[in-house]
Amino acid sequence: MNKLLKKVFSRTVITALLIIIQAVWLIALLLKFSSALPAIQTVLRILSLVAILFVIRSDMNPSYKIGWVLLIAMLPILGGLMFILFGNKRPTKYMRNMLNAQLEKSADYLSRYESIADELADKDGSAAGLFKYLEGSAGYPTAKDTQVTYYRVGEEMYADLLPELEKAEKFIFLEYFIIRPGVMWDGVLEILKRKAAEGVDVRIIYDDMGCVDLLPANYASELEKFGIRTMAFNRFVPAVSLVMNNRDHRKITVIDGKVGFTGGINISDEYINAKERFGHWKDTGLMLKGPGVFNLTLMFLEMWNAFNRDGGEYADYVPDSYELDGEDNGYVLSFSDSPLDNESVGESVYTDMLYQAKDYIYITTPYLAIDSELQSALCMAAKRGVDVRMITPGIPDKKLVYQLTRSYYPTLLKAGVKIYEYTPGFVHAKSFVSDDKLCVVGTINMDYRSLYLHFECGTLMYGSPAIAQVKADDLETMEKCRRVELSDLKMSFLGELFNSILRSIAPLL
Repeated sequence: MNKLLKKVFSRTVITALLIIIQAVWLIALLLKFSSALPAIQTVLRILSLVAILFVIRSDMNPSYKIGWVLLIAMLPILGGLMFILFGNKRPTKYMRNMLNAQLEKSADYLSRYESIADELADKDGSAAGLFKYLEGSAGYPTAKDTQVTYYRVGEEMYADLLPELEKAEKFIFLEYFIIRPGVMWDGVLEILKRKAAEGVDVRIIYDDMGCVDLLPANYASELEKFGIRTMAFNRFVPAVSLVMNNRDHRKITVIDGKVGFTGGINISDEYINAKERFGHWKDTGLMLKGPGVFNLTLMFLEMWNAFNRDGGEYADYVPDSYELDGEDNGYVLSFSDSPLDNESVGESVYTDMLYQAKDYIYITTPYLAIDSELQSALCMAAKRGVDVRMITPGIPDKKLVYQLTRSYYPTLLKAGVKIYEYTPGFVHAKSFVSDDKLCVVGTINMDYRSLYLHFECGTLMYGSPAIAQVKADDLETMEKCRRVELSDLKMSFLGELFNSILRSIAPLL
């Protein structure tokens, strides 16, 4: 009974009810007046026509255009108004101004660093081009002498995270989409409290929407009592508007600027399989040690300093020296992707890797809602003889999104892409690995929200020993999967029609 009451009066349910009430009231009001006053109905129709023309003229992704044009055409009276309320995929002007100002400062700071991507050009020109693209578009430098540890599951990363946190002497930065109280968070929080009491600069950024039903609305204030400086990113407002579209989906831990953790793993018990949700939870992560950690530090500080005045200067968080292992660890570049500009960095990295691949490319993703460019790159790679394999969940976390994911299978399978569904449970990992030389592991799903709306991050590697570990893990994971065949996807005409409609409005989901 207590659990039921807790769910009924949860922040999510109350917020959803408030939004539904607002939406129903607004629609009822419009319908009442439009039926009583034909002039209002005419105005709304003209508004919808103007909205369609605006969508067509805009530089937004074609898939996004199709979804809105279809929706407005289906709802000619309310469609235009819905686009005004929900159609803006860009962050608010306030958020853009604050973050862009900080990005200008970081760009000025980074201008003193010389690029080492040219070194890679002598070894592999096409790979060097991808690193140079990221340096120019995302703004973060390439690093060498960085040891990378790959984690096949969240519990492996968690086992290393705790002792590394214990070693902190100067600062600990955490930035996560989800923080949920439980075994995993309790273990981290215990150390953070102790370190903050010792004088270590401990800061946390969590996404307010990602934690809307997991943490109290005043949780940032509760952590501040322990000396842990905390920011809830883009606080959730229960209003009929999608200014809440842009979430901080990144997963970053930085310790003294020398050790960094990133990947798909949030701080919640299912990520370490201490709690079962949708079967076995398969996720992956990285630990970086060395100069390559700097980019993760910079990403955190850019976000923090944009909304806090006491963030400190970037140079204050660069270690004087690193403990290097003397091995050739290749090249590493951690990068950020954001909706602040029209540059889809994550999608560009994925697409470029597909076009570069010669022998194989293995992909893991929990969701599949891609535009024509990425779909064409997948099909083209397979058609020219590249061994393209994709690992997706066998047990979905969202049934509608799972249906959407599977709706892309026929086209990919016909082109020669091999698809494997992870039968033990849910795959939350996001990685691309190709030709034993290039690999990216991060937070970027192959869906519209990750590729266009959210703040994301990834780590690109060339020549790192971790690349072989990612490949080996993918091959081992495939042995636990069922390979999807075209014969598994037969459905009725109505089913195919539903899938087509679902793909058309996928960017709006």
